[in-house]
Amino acid sequence: MKIIFDIDDTLFPSTEFAALARKNAINAIIRLGLDSNPGKLNSQLTGIIRKKGSNYPHHFDDLLRQYKVKQPARYIAAAIAAYHDTKASIAPFPDVPLTLLQLKKNGHSIYAATNGTSIKQWDKLIRLGLALYFDDVFISEDLGVEKSPAFYRKIMKLLKTQPSGCIVVGDREDKDILPAKKAGILTVRVKKGKYAKKKSAANYQLNEIGELLQVVKNL
Repeated sequence: MKIIFDIDDTLFPSTEFAALARKNAINAIIRLGLDSNPGKLNSQLTGIIRKKGSNYPHHFDDLLRQYKVKQPARYIAAAIAAYHDTKASIAPFPDVPLTLLQLKKNGHSIYAATNGTSIKQWDKLIRLGLALYFDDVFISEDLGVEKSPAFYRKIMKLLKTQPSGCIVVGDREDKDILPAKKAGILTVRVKKGKYAKKKSAANYQLNEIGELLQVVKNL
């Protein structure tokens, strides 16, 4: 069986990490002298991220532009440094490494599939210590299409497999579960992150990633 994993809030708590990293970045900007308060800056930054997307590379530039800062480079540098320093705390969900290891031991092929830029997504997997677990990693920037039925069909074509030979594991209904189901693939939804309480049409739902071992065994 070929098992395809989403990354964010499936393999690690990305929502929690992002909130902490943004908080640290905002605090760094204020410490350097910007006359504002953390709550206001966070609200403005959140609005920019919501509008431009998480992969937009100039969130802090846009934030400081709202304050008409004439020489914003030092603030941007401080924010970026604080954000990246937070990455030292990045870690997978506790049962993820053992689950991936056991799946491979049981003869399954495992893959990661995600939207985003290639360097950013590989950076996550390397920092998580998970990069070498995967037989391959599929990223929207490389495939030329974001998560959708076409995204998963393209992966299946690259893997030379049929929907019956695949499982997609993810946390989001709109990006993981529904597109994969429309491509004919069995889906497993992990109830983690900010979408944990949303209803799902997934074939299986898990509270913890380790429960996947029993699901795959039953198949």
